Amino acid sequence: MARSNKERTEATRLALIEAARRLFVERGYAETATPDIVAEAGVTRGALYHHFEDKKALFRAVLEHEAQAVAARIETVSLPAGSPREALLFGASAYFDAMAEPGRTRLLLLEAPAVLGFAGAGAIDRDNAEDTLKEGLSALLGPDIEAARLAALTGLLSAAFDRAAIAIEAGGDRKVYEAAIADLLDGLRA
Repeated sequence: MARSNKERTEATRLALIEAARRLFVERGYAETATPDIVAEAGVTRGALYHHFEDKKALFRAVLEHEAQAVAARIETVSLPAGSPREALLFGASAYFDAMAEPGRTRLLLLEAPAVLGFAGAGAIDRDNAEDTLKEGLSALLGPDIEAARLAALTGLLSAAFDRAAIAIEAGGDRKVYEAAIADLLDGLRA
């Protein structure tokens, strides 16, 4: 059955994202050239620039794809929790599961800030996972928490999750980091 133009366009875009992801993980952003990406994807250079303004825009698309996968994993696992604390702990565990995907920690936590800057990488996180974490913390801490304090706690806890993911990727004991996250959450309610 023949595919529509829309389906072919989306297939080409996805092929570019998948090829770029493989190369960015293997070589890093700086060492990956666009001719290598189009060769890996099996498309023309014109196809690359039809879908993406430049290599950085393609990199951003790769990061958004990864961040969406992480957010989906967290959302799926956190929903059945009985208490706000339990939901946050399930979410933390789901985050560590999602970040165990080979190359994901490098892409989202190391390469993204280096290439897009702290603000650019943070925007991708805000667009995909921050609201879920903020809602969980709000449920844990109650409706009287100040918006500024909630925003600050969300950012700090998100940073703690990221540092833990980097440490786990480097060989740290995941159970120790999950227990530490539980300690942090319990300390918020003290």
